[in-house]
Amino acid sequence: MNLSRRGFLGLTAGLSITAVTGCATGAPAPAGPGPRAGGRLRAAFAGGGAKEVLDPHLANLFVEAARSKAMFDKLADLGDDVSAQPRLAEKWEPSADLTRWRITLRPATFHNGQPVRAQDVLASYARILDPRRAFRAKSSLSLIDLANSRAINEKTVEFALTRPFVEFPNALAAFGTYIVPEGLEDFSKPVGSGPFGFVSFAAGKSTLLKRNPDYWEGAPHLDELEFVIANEESARTSALLGGQVEYAHDLTPTTARGHASGDRMTVHRSPNSAVQAFAMKLDRAPFDNRDLREALFLLADRPQLVEATLAGSGQVGNDLFGRGYQYYAGDIAQRTRDLDKAKFLIRKAGADGLTVQLDTSTAAAGMVEAATVFADQARGSGLTLEVVTGNKDTYWADTLKNGSLSSFRSGAMPIETHIAQRLLTGSGTNMTKWARPEFDDLYRKAVSTADEQERAGVYREMQRTLHAEGGYLMWGFADWLVGTAPHVGGIATAPANTLNWARFDKVWLG
Repeated sequence: MNLSRRGFLGLTAGLSITAVTGCATGAPAPAGPGPRAGGRLRAAFAGGGAKEVLDPHLANLFVEAARSKAMFDKLADLGDDVSAQPRLAEKWEPSADLTRWRITLRPATFHNGQPVRAQDVLASYARILDPRRAFRAKSSLSLIDLANSRAINEKTVEFALTRPFVEFPNALAAFGTYIVPEGLEDFSKPVGSGPFGFVSFAAGKSTLLKRNPDYWEGAPHLDELEFVIANEESARTSALLGGQVEYAHDLTPTTARGHASGDRMTVHRSPNSAVQAFAMKLDRAPFDNRDLREALFLLADRPQLVEATLAGSGQVGNDLFGRGYQYYAGDIAQRTRDLDKAKFLIRKAGADGLTVQLDTSTAAAGMVEAATVFADQARGSGLTLEVVTGNKDTYWADTLKNGSLSSFRSGAMPIETHIAQRLLTGSGTNMTKWARPEFDDLYRKAVSTADEQERAGVYREMQRTLHAEGGYLMWGFADWLVGTAPHVGGIATAPANTLNWARFDKVWLG
């Protein structure tokens, strides 16, 4: 079989099955009760062709993020509740005024046998913050005063900040903040401190890694880990069912539902991985009217949206980001559909008979379908939603500036980061144009409050305000779906983009 006929291995035309080694034969045995050592796991991801990179500071694609996690470490990463958890940092201690943070490194070594030192940490952060480069993590680290940061000794780093910031561990856990050896610039054969070491790489085709027996958290169960590229979800599914891979990343809800009760694939669901929403802009008509925003909240039949759009692979949202995450205000009453009240508020806002354009796109899975379902839910309310599908390549930039109502999707991040990036007056990705000086003041109070209970109270107050007056109609949280062969064990179900997502050092083959 020529795998390229189904899009397998993406942009590589004519690649035969022999390029994917160790093909399985016969029916695999179910995963046993505990870990077993050995074997090669082949994981299928969508890729980026010749533009793929191994430089962890340039990682952008899911496959690049998963490879980076396998080969490198960060000082911290996000736990299952999306709070910062220590990794290469054994511990961190802030100064009393929260402007200096002392990081103690745990004993760890790079793949070349050299120890991970404070100098490597500072060099990595200097590389990310280099104004001549365009590394994604730069904005997350912008509050670091690098000139006044220092290595106290080989195992202790002191970061100076430009302002008090109790959530600094979130920055240490930010996407792409990996530690590399001081002076490393050639990533053709990358050296990290992660659980797997580099063997070979062919952009747009495959990457082979091997077990790091000296990994600080314990050697992986697998001997080898191979990433192979299959851009189409159908190709990843077919490769898994056909035994060419043991792991297929990012399945559709339809695929998951179709195979959930079968014996050829195990479906793993990671709840609360991506919020699904509609964004209303508050700085222009018609959603500068609070009554009309509330009417839209009340028009949404959230269970129907989850079932129709996510094929049931998700949870109902309550117009707040981060369900189940640290600081989430779960005590706020769940909104439900109320057509009569919505019709009253539409008339009160003077919007009866109004047609509003709902911008959407195929830029993220399910957005067009959700927009269509929501437009149907609005029928008979006096407000007409006209769905317009835009260019997927420019959608996010277009809707950041233009229109008044648009589809929105976001992956997992700390609630503090969501607020900082999207809801402060000067936030760079403020889709709803929410701008409240008193809200900005509450954020500054939260991130400068050392007492965690008091800080949680401030976050709850901010979320109550957003729930009552904000512009995000967050109707659901999608599960992240992964398929594996039945004999694969150790797959975690943490939200996407957190520590345990696509984490292969704890995986084994039965």
